[in-house]
This record gives sequence, structure tokens and C-alpha cells, in this order.
Amino acid sequence: MKSQKKSVVVTGASRGLGLAICTQLLQENYFVVAISRSLSEDLSRLCEEHKQSIAHISYDLADLNGIHALCKSITEAHGRPYGLVNNAAIGLDGVLATMHNSEISTLLDINVQAPILLSKYLSRSMMLNRTGRIINISSIIASTGFNGLSVYAASKAALEGFTRSLSREVGKAGITVNCVAPGYMQTEMTSSLQGDKLESVKRRSPLGRLASPADAASAVLYLMSEQAKSMTGTIMTVDAGSTA
Repeated sequence: MKSQKKSVVVTGASRGLGLAICTQLLQENYFVVAISRSLSEDLSRLCEEHKQSIAHISYDLADLNGIHALCKSITEAHGRPYGLVNNAAIGLDGVLATMHNSEISTLLDINVQAPILLSKYLSRSMMLNRTGRIINISSIIASTGFNGLSVYAASKAALEGFTRSLSREVGKAGITVNCVAPGYMQTEMTSSLQGDKLESVKRRSPLGRLASPADAASAVLYLMSEQAKSMTGTIMTVDAGSTA
């Protein structure tokens, strides 16, 4: 059933930042199409609480060949989307010299190719509507680098370059394209940040703390809003000042 609300597609919706983005979008009366490989307990609870405003789709974005059909099914079931949040990503911690080629390929497929293909197919609907928002989730690692995350950094830097160029392609159709680049947040992806390493990261922040998933989700919500209609091709950093 198609909703009368503005619909937003969110990938990597089951936990961490993706879940926080879905939660805030629902609070602001958007209809959310939540995509994740599996339905987590937290996302299941969110779906139960907002039955009329959220739809979950199980999909593994490593399957690049099926993304066209996925986008077609979303449009058929829920209408042309207003927004797309490319949040799903994997981060494999390990030095490049010992990474298996298959790990590199999988990371680039999910972190770069999948967002590009989702943007390709869903932006067509936005062009027909003459309005839309594409928000890519990057990371401060794209500009700062980090030991053991060279391929992850490359994927996020690629996403930022993609964002800037795509914003020029689709701007005349009323579509904005931006990035949110969070700093270190306490999510499953950064679960190895504990003890002295965690305190070291906190000390680099002028605020003496890490940004939260809710902080980064608020930036996404702003870029999705009408108030951000003149913002496009930008990278919005949410890192509690650690890169200042």
C-alpha cells in the first residue's frame, strides 16, 4: 500500500546509525523503507510500533545484480521515493598486505557499487517528481586515514567524490546529494574501540566525548528537510570536533 507521506529508503537499517536514522525519520512523519540483511530485534520493535509508516525489506547489497529489481519493487509497492540514505557499509579491519582479494571486492561492492546503483535507479523516480534527497554516509576516515582501514577509507573517499559529481548531474531536477561523515561512534562497527584506545579518541575531541548515532542521524534529518534545499555536494562532518 502506497503512503501519502514522503518515503525514504534507508539501507543498513537494522542497527547503529541506520536504526537511529529510521527512528528520527519516523518521528518526523516520513514513511521509511528499511533495508537490511536481517530483521534485528530493535528494528522489529520499531516496525511493530510504527506499522503504518515503515516497511522492512531483507536484502543483501552484495548482490549487485538484483538491485535494479529491488528498486523497481520498492517503487511499485511504496511509490516514488523522496529520499535515499546510503548507510549500509562494512569495515574490515586489517592491513592491506594480508587482506584477501575477495574481502577487498566485497567491501567495495557494498560500500561503493551498491550506493551508486541504488542512486542510479531511485534517482530516476526523483527526476520524475522533480525533487529528492540522496544522502550518502561517509566517514572522517576518508580524509584522516586510519591504520588498518585503507580499503574502507578508499571506499568512503570514493563515495564523497561520487556525491560531489552526482550533485551536479541531478541538481537541475531539484535533487540534492550530500554526505554525512561521522566520526567514531560506539556502534557494532567500532566495538573494538575500548579502554585506552577509546579514551585516546575521546581526548582528541574538544568536547571530550564521541558523537552518537543520534547526532549523525540528526544531520541526515536536516539534509532531508526543506530547510536544506540549498545544500548540495557537501560533506557534513559530525565528530564532536575531533578533526578540528
